[in-house]
Amino acid sequence: MAQIGSYALLLALALSIYSFAAGIVALLSQQHGSERLGETARRAGIVVFAAVLLASVVLVISAFRDDFSVAYIFHHSNRDLPAPYKFATLWSGQEGSLLFWSLLLAAYGFVLRLRYKTDPRLFAYASVVLAGVQIFFLLLVNFAANPFGLMTGSIPADGSGLNPLLQYPEMVIHPPMLYLGYVGFTVPFAFALGALIMKYPGEKWIHITRRWTMVTWGFLTCGIFLGAHWAYSVLGWGGYWGWDPVENASLMPWLVGTAFLHSVMMQEKRGMLKVWNMWLVFATFWLAILGTFLTRSGIISSVHAFAQSSIGSWFAWFLGITLAVFLFFFFKNKDHLRSEHKLESLVSRESSFLFNNLLFVLLCFTVLWGTWFPKISELVQGNQVTVGAPFYNRVAIPVVLLLLILTALGPLLAWRKTSFESLKRNFRWPFLGSVAVAIFLMITPQSWGSPFGLRPWQDVAYLYSLMAISLAVLVTFTVASEFIRGGRVIAKHTGQGMYASMVQLTHRNTRRYGGYIVHFGVVVVVIGIAGAAFNQDKEQEMAYGDKMSIGAYTLVCRSYTQEENANYGSEWAVLDVYKHGKQIDTLTPERRFYRASRQTSTMPYIRSTINEDLYLVYEGQNPDTGRPILKAHLNPLVMWIWLGVWIILGGTVLALVPNAPAPIRVPAARLVETTNAVPVATGD
Repeated sequence: MAQIGSYALLLALALSIYSFAAGIVALLSQQHGSERLGETARRAGIVVFAAVLLASVVLVISAFRDDFSVAYIFHHSNRDLPAPYKFATLWSGQEGSLLFWSLLLAAYGFVLRLRYKTDPRLFAYASVVLAGVQIFFLLLVNFAANPFGLMTGSIPADGSGLNPLLQYPEMVIHPPMLYLGYVGFTVPFAFALGALIMKYPGEKWIHITRRWTMVTWGFLTCGIFLGAHWAYSVLGWGGYWGWDPVENASLMPWLVGTAFLHSVMMQEKRGMLKVWNMWLVFATFWLAILGTFLTRSGIISSVHAFAQSSIGSWFAWFLGITLAVFLFFFFKNKDHLRSEHKLESLVSRESSFLFNNLLFVLLCFTVLWGTWFPKISELVQGNQVTVGAPFYNRVAIPVVLLLLILTALGPLLAWRKTSFESLKRNFRWPFLGSVAVAIFLMITPQSWGSPFGLRPWQDVAYLYSLMAISLAVLVTFTVASEFIRGGRVIAKHTGQGMYASMVQLTHRNTRRYGGYIVHFGVVVVVIGIAGAAFNQDKEQEMAYGDKMSIGAYTLVCRSYTQEENANYGSEWAVLDVYKHGKQIDTLTPERRFYRASRQTSTMPYIRSTINEDLYLVYEGQNPDTGRPILKAHLNPLVMWIWLGVWIILGGTVLALVPNAPAPIRVPAARLVETTNAVPVATGD
């Protein structure tokens, strides 16, 4: 089986090289037969997908057959591993994840090449760029990180097992979602670079790639938040984001990709920010590759990163080559990117998009600088200096608050120039509403629970939380006002109800109103994050009958118990939860020992409500006293984060739906005239 996989990868590499070389020759050649050569290049690219798919299927079959003669299967699987995790072996380690990357890239290329008739020449350029990227990853899996390498000596009876931290249901879907985002941004980059090389006229390449970009952005968004939920549910530290380098690696392309999604609207509407857009789409692709480099080179310390290997130098060369190629064509054809209009006023929708770009890039640069600072400090000073959450929060929190202000103002600003009177008229009620909410949160008693009774003068964290919630409410009111204002216009002309009018309004412009729903989802996430200002935690040794109090909850230890299965052994703590003297639940945090890998992991028990999460971790026994240790976290508003993500994804799907045609309504007088008319005979 391993030989079949190896030969399939070699075939895929040969076909990719042919697709790349023949595609370039066909594009440069003006001679007869170049179209036929280009067609063979396109078909070779299609067959690459079949070859990489075959290799991937072989690797998965090897995992299910417990073929430990394959070194990759030995290191990442074992006989008693549940079936879903055996399937996830495909992306659980370095070699397999690179093969999975190649598979997704080939799948994207397969779809692109099938749709080539949309614009054959532009698609041919994009296909060549994709083939060039595909060659790099196929070189890796063939020569630097081959997933079909064989064990030396006798074949082991069992494997080393999958990393315990990865044995959680979300890890079956989190990496694919993240990779679909990472890999997918290669497509808009390929079109952008192709359009730059051929000096593509107009903005058609943006229209072609809009759905590609939005789908990819949706996958990356889903992947990031699935990773956050996994960290929250498995690692046992009570948090969902720690500014870890690998977390940052996924955030950076998301930030720049979000800026690109907003910025391209300026190019579509006004022919502006063309240079911005070209650099943003390149940076998104480049940062996705850089993130993969971080996780595989060992150059940056991270709990998520793979061990250091020579593969890092391959990525470094590829990053340098792609940057050099892009710079060459950018400076060669930058005159083609001149804006068609100039910024006329700072109080306009154009300026809001420009400030939006600047803030997203500033935040991305901050994350990039903080991630690489340990390595930079080592090169300069000789010792590594790491930066923690306070460094990132010092920039991220003010930038996010400014972005919320822009999100609230953007829909109310007109193109070219907005009058102060118009802005005041449209902004007045949302502003007063948000101020009223802020005052309400401050004057309510703290006994109501988080986030009521906010006293911003007591702690700067409370101030930021109050500002975040108030601005989130401001955005909500401006989004609602846009739906209501448009719905009233339709209701006035059609006589139908307000709800039906707003639904019709949304169907007529799904991109715009789907975007508003995405913005609403973002503010729901922000409210959830703002709850972190009120987090509480407590750690205590708890024997039978001992009590622990946190917030309004009292935890009473009932017992400890053990359980064994084929894959791992576990120890449970059983605790009764009381609130205001009444038992409301029984929680069972767990600690597992995995036999194959000889590693332990915690499985926190999380009791989630819309107001707060009660998060319990069984940390094992105190080696000095022999008594069990439990840690409790009380995390307000966390569920709002996960609800907000669903709203974001729903808005993204809506924005991808084509607009419904506006109904044609015939005036009543014309309708009567048409009804009474005598039909005209054929031929008259």
